[in-house]
Parts: sequence; structure tokens; C-alpha cells
Amino acid sequence: MARRGQRQGGGVRTAPRNQRRARNLDNEGVIPVLARAVREVEAGAQRGPVNPSGRATFQALAQLVREERARVKADEEGTEAHRAEQLKRLDGIATIMAKTAARDTSLLQLLAEDAVVTESARSRKREMLKAAGMEPTPDPVAPTEPSAAPPQNEKRVLPQSVVSRQLANPFLVPDFSAAEQQPRPRTGRLASWELLGPLFRSFEYGGSSSCMPLPEPTSLRAPGGHELMPHQAGVVAAAANGHRTFLLADEPGLGKTAQALLAAEAANAYPLLVVVPNVVKTNWAREAGIWTPNRTATVIHGDGHTIDGFADIVVVNYEVLDRHVGWLGDFGFRGMVVDEAHFIKNKTSQRSQHALQLSERIRTRTVRPLLMALTGTPLINDIEDFRAIWQFLGWIDDKKPLPALMAALEETDMTPADFGFYPAARNAVIDMGIVRRRKVDVAADIPARRIADLPVELDDEAGRSIRAAERELARRLVHRYETALATRTSGITVEGIDHELVRRVATWEREDTTTTKSDENVFTMMRRIGQAKSGLAADYAAQLARNVGKVVFFAKHIDVMDAAQELFDKRGIRYSSIRGEQSTKVRQKNIDDFVNDPDVAIAVCSLTAAGVGLNLQVASNVVLAELSWTDAEQTQAIDRVHRIGQAEPVTAWRIIAAQTIDTKVAELIDSKAGLAAVALDGSDEEISSSADVQLEALVALLTDALTEKLGLGA
Repeated sequence: MARRGQRQGGGVRTAPRNQRRARNLDNEGVIPVLARAVREVEAGAQRGPVNPSGRATFQALAQLVREERARVKADEEGTEAHRAEQLKRLDGIATIMAKTAARDTSLLQLLAEDAVVTESARSRKREMLKAAGMEPTPDPVAPTEPSAAPPQNEKRVLPQSVVSRQLANPFLVPDFSAAEQQPRPRTGRLASWELLGPLFRSFEYGGSSSCMPLPEPTSLRAPGGHELMPHQAGVVAAAANGHRTFLLADEPGLGKTAQALLAAEAANAYPLLVVVPNVVKTNWAREAGIWTPNRTATVIHGDGHTIDGFADIVVVNYEVLDRHVGWLGDFGFRGMVVDEAHFIKNKTSQRSQHALQLSERIRTRTVRPLLMALTGTPLINDIEDFRAIWQFLGWIDDKKPLPALMAALEETDMTPADFGFYPAARNAVIDMGIVRRRKVDVAADIPARRIADLPVELDDEAGRSIRAAERELARRLVHRYETALATRTSGITVEGIDHELVRRVATWEREDTTTTKSDENVFTMMRRIGQAKSGLAADYAAQLARNVGKVVFFAKHIDVMDAAQELFDKRGIRYSSIRGEQSTKVRQKNIDDFVNDPDVAIAVCSLTAAGVGLNLQVASNVVLAELSWTDAEQTQAIDRVHRIGQAEPVTAWRIIAAQTIDTKVAELIDSKAGLAAVALDGSDEEISSSADVQLEALVALLTDALTEKLGLGA
């Protein structure tokens, strides 16, 4: 008799029962369905851009792979080996999806967890679940009205200074006394038409201009003695003439921040709420001090313990908006600005819901508030992304144009059935307040090359550690100064600070740290600062790349370049890396990719290795993630872009860590640059070296510490 599991007369064995069960499981459940679907999308991508059906399948795949991975990891009934096998298969599907997205990069946005899920993707997801023998779960219902209150956040706070402001104004109520009647449609012929779709499509047809008519400014002067560029003054003049809603879509580098602040001044839109990305919130406070010096600005950090509740301008970043949205809605703002407004395009996200909720709150409580959405994203790309922005501005709601825009559409005397409706509708929306200028459009207004400082706040653990190390370095310098003063044998006494001795102590410190390793010195400080701000600098470069196209990103240290490239990888942004250790062949290939491939958005360059000998004029925006020790090195980097053949003005965005020695080094580089220019013009001044900046930075650090210790004031 043959043994169990073996055929009589043959040597073929049947699989053990547990193996037979595993093979059956391989063809059960949702994973085989996902595997077939991902191959279909992959095949479509190999033939060209993925069609709408394939895109719906791809987005459904992204959701199901995430859900199945979470389910498998939480499954405690199966064996460890089975879970590992299932996760391996899911990884294989994810790998194919990544390769497919690399072939058609427009798919990358569908992988984001907060991407807007289309109805086609939901339908495809239900079909795949049914094919797997699983019961589809009901889709979560997204809020349809902006006024629908988002889920209560347990972290919501009420800063004490805001309570003090409320107590100081106990009888402050909304002023409806001058409320205007909403304009009524003249005939109502469009009342039965679905209009939002045609309005969006009207921008896909293009047109001669995406800028509303702006009045001629009567003056270019701004408070504080600063001078506006003509294109900036036009927006301020429009606000002064009574216009109150703006989609300000100028390219980066054209001064949108100044325009928004001065428009608020012209409209007397105070208190003013400004919602911004984290990377630029410190810069907004600084710009407010420059352009509106008579107005106080406060920045909300964390739970807002340090804010000034009586300030005219309140700046908050998207990341902490959820915990402050409650009291912000009752604060009595007369104006609101959202910077990088494409951040609110996904209406199912909390930050979008909060922004829309605050906008509606302001519009219902304030007579003709100033509402401004700032973004550099071209209007003709993904026009549906602007649905939330138009809603923020009060031009539309979820279903239809609101009265002001509806009245303008009725004035056309046409319906979407008329071919001429689309250009007329486009103009009607633009006249609501769209302002779009490119650098090339206003080249005469702006310098051919300029450096724009972007201060960032290092408010994480790394930032606190850096400030503590800086204080320790200052204490060491003070101790060295006091020791030298106590052991002086010359008998010379100086009232207050002996600045000659300060310079001598700084020289000793620089010489010591140049030849020996010290725990904390000016070199390690600057490197740590570069590491701490690398993510913020990379984030800003990613925003620029999305807004204006190609960007050159410069850093001194490899770890800062690595951190930037890791962020770009996560965002699905293609980049070229240009470093010193590369072979000539690899280096040239990466340069050619950046220059010639429209999908390569960023060149990540070593400040020392790529600062000379390169022609990267295909870009007009440079991000300097770390400071150099000399203006010459900084200038060499910028000149990779600002060179003969450059058709646009060049802007170099210098990322500065606020409240650190980084700020002082930036000031010193600029002052030494002035000396260098004088020297080149025939002065006897010597062109500064890196040692000069290092020495002066130590002098400044010691002088500030002694001033504080001796109580000598500023």
C-alpha cells in the first residue's frame, strides 16, 4: 500500500494540507484583485499618459493598499509567516505603483492621503472589493457646507492675552449698521443653470490676461519711507478705491506680502488675520514691521502663550490653526489673508475647513471685509483647485456663484449654451479680483538680481538646543574677557566695555577653534543651524518649484543636501544632485537633466562644488539654505543663474534662522559685500575674507553678552 500523500505507482507527492490552504489563500481576498488592477494601470502608463479610468483605478489602489496593509498588521489570528507573506505581496504592488507614477508623474498627487477622492475612484474601489468577495463599507460623507463645524479638537486653546483683550472690550459687538444689500441678478435667466463647471472650464480655454484692471497709483510711497514698485502700488490703489477681494497670484519675488499688508492699511482692515505656512510666518511679522510700522504684529507659536492679544495683525500657521480656530472666529477680524492659498484646495482637510469657516465668520460679522488669497500657482493648471479659494473669497458656495458674481454673469446676457459665454464668464471672475503678473511682465519694475531674506523660526528641540549652545559659547567668551581684564598688568582702565579687548578675545577664540576641536564654536554653531533649518529651506524650495518651475537649491554640507533630497523624494519632486564627489560624467548628466528635462524641478547643489563653472540659467529662483562665510561665495552661487542669456530677473531666497547667530552673520556678509564693492571701485579698503566675518560674528556675540550683563542697554 502506498504511503499516505503518495500516488500508487508514482513518485509525485501532494502538498501537505497547510501548504494547500496557503495556496488557496494566495488567490483569495483583495490582494489578487489589487495585483491584476495594478498591472492594468502599469500597462496603460507604458502606452502613454494614464487615462481617467486608469487614474481612478490608481487612486482606488492607493486607498486599498493602505487599508489592507493596516488590516494585515493588526490581524492577530494568522501566523507571523502568513502576515509577512501578505505584507511582501503588498510591497510588490506598491513598488509597481511607484514605478508607474515615476513614468506618469501626474499620478503622484493621487498617492497623497489627503488627496481629494473622485467619485470614479470610489466607484472603482467598491467594484474591487466586490470582486474580492468583500462588502464595501459606506464612504465617509464629507461636509458640504463650509459653515459645518469641524470636529472639536481637544487641543483647542484660549490664550490669556486674548481673554484680557475681551475683558477690555466687554461690549464689542459686530457692526451691521452699514451693511449693504447684496446685488441682485438683473433678470435671473441663469438661475436654473449649473454654473460652477462652466466657470472652471472658462479658464481652460485661456485668454489674453488673467489680471483685473488696476487703477493708476497716485503715489509709490509707503509708510516708513519705503517705495513701492508700480505693479505693487496698483493693488494697493485698488484696495484704496474700495475693492475688497483679491486672488493675488503674482509669481514669487514680486512682493505679494507687501501688497497684502499695504492693501490692509488702505482698507483699514484691522485687526487682520494672516494664515501662512510655518516656513514664512516669522517673515510675515518682519515684513509687517517694515511696511506697516505703525501697526503691531504678533505671531502664534504653539498654544499661543506669547501672543499679544491687542495686536493689529495676527499671524498663524496652518499647522496650529486647528487649536486656535475657536477664539479666532470671535476675535472681530476685519480682514483675512491666506498665504500659499493652494494649501486649502482640499476641502475635506481640516485646514481648508477651518479657513473657510473663519472666512464665512468674518463675512457675516463685518461690513465688506478685506479677503486676500495669495498663491504663485498659475491659474490655468488644475483650475478645480481654486474651488476652495473662490469660496474663501466669497465668490461662490458649494453649488453656485454668490450674488456679486451672479450679477456679473447676468450682465453678460448669455448662458453656457452660448459660445461667447465662456470668455465673458472668465472676465467676470477675473474682475472679482484676480491679479496675476509674472516676472517678465514687470521686469522694468524689479532689479535684475536681488537677495530676499526669509527668516524662519527654529521652535523645535533642535532650535532650543542651538540657542542653549549659543548662550554657552557667549558665557565662555565673557569668562575669557573677564579673566583677561582681571589679569591685565598695563594699568589701563576703560569705562564700560573695552572694545579693543573684546576684539582681542574674539581673535583668540577664532584662532583656537581653527586649530583645535572645541565642544561649541562658531563653526559648529553654523553647521548645526544649517542642519536645523534644512527641512524648512527644502520645504520652501518645493513650494517655489510648484509655483514657478525650476529652482536651484544651494547648501554647504552634505547632510543638509541629503535632508533636502529626502523631503523632495517624499513629495514626489524630481531633482538633480550636483556634488563634489561625483565623476565628471555623472555631474554633467545631472546638469543636463536639470537643464533639459522639464520634469526635473530642482537642482540640489553643493555651495562649494557647484558654485562655479555651471550654467543653470534655465531657473530664475535660487534658495540659499546655508550661509557662506563670504559674499563672494554667495555671489558665485547666484551667478550660476544670473548670467548672460537669463531672460528673467533673478531672486535668491536666503533662509535665515531668526534669534540665532545666523542673523548676525547675514548682516556681516552684506556689510562686507559693500566694502568689497568699494574696494573694487578703487578704494584702499581690502576685500573681506571669511576670517573677517567669523571674527566679527564673535565680536558681536561677546559685545551683546557684555551689554546684557552690564545692563548698558542697546
